[in-house]
Amino acid sequence: MLWRTITASHPGEDGGLPESDDMTYQSVNPFDGKTLKTFDELTNAQLEMALETAEKCFETWRHTTFAHRAKVVAKAAALMHAHVDEFARPVTLEMGKLIDQARGEVVLSADIIEYYATNAERFLAPQRLEPTSGEAHIESTPFGVLFGVEPWNFPYYQLARFAAPNLMAGNVVMVKHAGCVPQCAIAFEKLWRDAGAPPGAYTNLLISYDQVNRVIDDPRIKGVALTGSVEAGKIVAGRAGQNLKKSTMELGGSDAFIVLEDADLDKTVKWAVWGKMNNTGQCCVAAKRFIVVESLADRFLEKFKAALSALQPGDPMDAATTLGPLSTEGALVKLLDQVGRAVKSGATLVMGGRRVDRPGAFMAPTILTNIKPENPAYREEFFGPVALFFRVKNEDEAVTLANDSEFGLGGCVFTRDVARGKRVASRVDTGMMFVNHPTWTTPDLPFGGIKNSGYGRELSSLGIQEFVNKKLVRVSSIDAPA
Repeated sequence: MLWRTITASHPGEDGGLPESDDMTYQSVNPFDGKTLKTFDELTNAQLEMALETAEKCFETWRHTTFAHRAKVVAKAAALMHAHVDEFARPVTLEMGKLIDQARGEVVLSADIIEYYATNAERFLAPQRLEPTSGEAHIESTPFGVLFGVEPWNFPYYQLARFAAPNLMAGNVVMVKHAGCVPQCAIAFEKLWRDAGAPPGAYTNLLISYDQVNRVIDDPRIKGVALTGSVEAGKIVAGRAGQNLKKSTMELGGSDAFIVLEDADLDKTVKWAVWGKMNNTGQCCVAAKRFIVVESLADRFLEKFKAALSALQPGDPMDAATTLGPLSTEGALVKLLDQVGRAVKSGATLVMGGRRVDRPGAFMAPTILTNIKPENPAYREEFFGPVALFFRVKNEDEAVTLANDSEFGLGGCVFTRDVARGKRVASRVDTGMMFVNHPTWTTPDLPFGGIKNSGYGRELSSLGIQEFVNKKLVRVSSIDAPA
């Protein structure tokens, strides 16, 4: 089955292991392996009812004012801000995110929602043109019912950046979330109901893979968004394309973390640990390839190794824990296999490369070096606590190596010379580059990539433009032909 291939290909973004033919929505705590709760899929009749409700909602929602939409969306943001711990807890229980990071995700998600409540009307204001005669403007009108396929690694953030701008634009959204975070998915849908959104404005779909195809094909769906693997992107984008539907794809990455010889070493190492280990490395914009100029390489590696070795595994609900579990046992098994194949193909294992000797899906922080282009690790994305370390002679070699990737999502460069950092950033082929900070996200910065990292942008003023019709309205002053 195509959807089984998607899920198997990339446990980082799409929700874990190959499933049985019937998708299972199940909360399993990766800290201890205990099953918390299981949820039934929608029947075809229930799915049809959800589609009808969404279509009916759009015909009303599209005609509401920005002020009306903003009231609902701002209320959703306020509810998240007011109940941070209640939203954070299922994130930690379902996919193992450290509790303080889960709280941070809730706050970031609320900030994104609030950002669009505040700014959407300005972003979508009519744009006046200056034609040679008469007058003209561009106005933005909503597409309709949109469908998103979203991953588990940031269970609220991924949903917020899809839902908030599109609801403010007058669209309505339906979402198939990852099978391992159903309680987060349900909580987010309830958030919109509690905020006063009408039935059908935001719909969570507990559906099978075959039903996903049915939704994409349905003529009531006018646009499709996916965050996931390259394989998933090819299939979903292809299916949307066959139906002539606009799509956006965020497909992961292999971000370069470039360290030049004039970098502040201590600060850089601290950011390297944060950039690698945030969310236990399960982040599409995690630092994955550490490219260090030779003169600093040994000292960087020594300090980096020491800092990673100091991380302590434990219960992610305990604020003292600094190393959480991976999201699933399957994610751990995949990473261990990747590391094993890399070493078999000639890479050097500096540290880690094993599961932690304790219950749960814990992997020791890992560093690989001596990775040649023919090694499979050179091209793969490692979605977890595995760092690939490369030595280069100079800045030019660093840029060349950074660009030698099929991915192009994010990246960063560390140097005391900010002007130099900007020049290097401009030379790296990627969707986002940061100077003296790992790739990260805020509501007002556009997020997205190029190459196999996908297309389209989310967040900022750009994110709200993806699923709106840029309609030309022209008033002519030209006389009719005689």
